[in-house]
Amino acid sequence: MPPLAGVAALAGVAAAFCLAPQAMAEPSASQGTAQHAVVADASGRLGPSSAQLLSAIEQASKHQAGSQPSWYTVRAGDSLSAIAGRAYHNQDAWPVLYWANHNRIHWANVIEPGQVLRIPVEPARIPDGPGLLGPAPAPAAETAAPAATPASAPAQGAAEVSGGAGTGGSFGQCVIARESGGQSQVMNSSGHYGLYQFSASTWAAYGGSPADFGNASVSEQNRVFSNALASGGQSNWSAYDGC
Repeated sequence: MPPLAGVAALAGVAAAFCLAPQAMAEPSASQGTAQHAVVADASGRLGPSSAQLLSAIEQASKHQAGSQPSWYTVRAGDSLSAIAGRAYHNQDAWPVLYWANHNRIHWANVIEPGQVLRIPVEPARIPDGPGLLGPAPAPAAETAAPAATPASAPAQGAAEVSGGAGTGGSFGQCVIARESGGQSQVMNSSGHYGLYQFSASTWAAYGGSPADFGNASVSEQNRVFSNALASGGQSNWSAYDGC
């Protein structure tokens, strides 16, 4: 085949490729030049060299490939914004990926390794993201309120609670145990009276009413015993009871 005929045949192939209907919405300047050159060859005028035509075809092929969607397999640690950053150099373009793959992913913040996502061509305007990016957190388990502790009954004296401590802490408990066994109105043969077995003189010395001696309330007995301890009268019992 003569060289001119070969150039004309190659130009025909280029024309068929570059002028395919709706192949590209807006041909680039280089494509327009290639189309003009091919038409010139088809009209019989002297056209460009074979190398120029091949270059034009290659550029058109690259443009057409760039206008097609691609696919991406999600890897561990990926997010839609990270993928958009790699695909579009714009992490804010992640809603493009979300809406293009809404049938594959339900939540924008929930993608899993191994999922294959469609990567469409970046549009001129980035769509808005979804209202919710992920599922609502599960409601926290309700913690049962602690049961109300019933109010303690007013403290009662040793005689009102069997084995009660009365007052004076462990020392008072020891005295009650050894002197009266918790009996608030006991009077022994030597004339000692009550929980702490006061003598009449000790009772009066530490604030006890002489009229109440032998018939005093538990609270009064505790008060008199506390007065005795506060005044250093512990020796009235410790020497005898071993407390």
